[in-house]
Amino acid sequence: MISRVLIVTASALTLAACSGGSSDKSETKTETTTTTTTATPAETATPAATASAPAAGAPAPTDTATLDGVQFASLTGDVAAGEKVFVQCKTCHVTDEGQNRIGPSLHKIVGRQAGTVPGYSYSAANKNSGITWTQEKLFQYLEKPQRVVPGTKMAFAGIPDAQKRADLIAWLATK
Repeated sequence: MISRVLIVTASALTLAACSGGSSDKSETKTETTTTTTTATPAETATPAATASAPAAGAPAPTDTATLDGVQFASLTGDVAAGEKVFVQCKTCHVTDEGQNRIGPSLHKIVGRQAGTVPGYSYSAANKNSGITWTQEKLFQYLEKPQRVVPGTKMAFAGIPDAQKRADLIAWLATK
């Protein structure tokens, strides 16, 4: 780690010393403050090393922890129920191969690298996320997309119900 020392010198602070109505006397004080900070790994890394690093505050590409604490493995997804959950996704997405809408096609989303559907213009945040869409990562992402990929173009608040997320993923895994 790199330590940096920052020295801040305050501007001269001039105080008028008023004694007996005279204003021609002044006193100058200069304050110096020393602060030591430690650089974060992101600050010391080379640009190539940070190209696929998650955005500040985003979970790492392999981190699948959810806000609600539910793990994908603890649930069994229902494919038929997942098709019903997908109705809210249809505004922007389809599961047909090669068809992009407002959002990219979700055909074979499970196992795919983020930001790789041909013909779709992804946000830099999505393209550079380093994410592979495993079922567990989709489960986390669908809970609150902006948390997992800050800066994503997907303007969707998420699906707070863990069972509905598991159902949707079970259905998407068949497409």
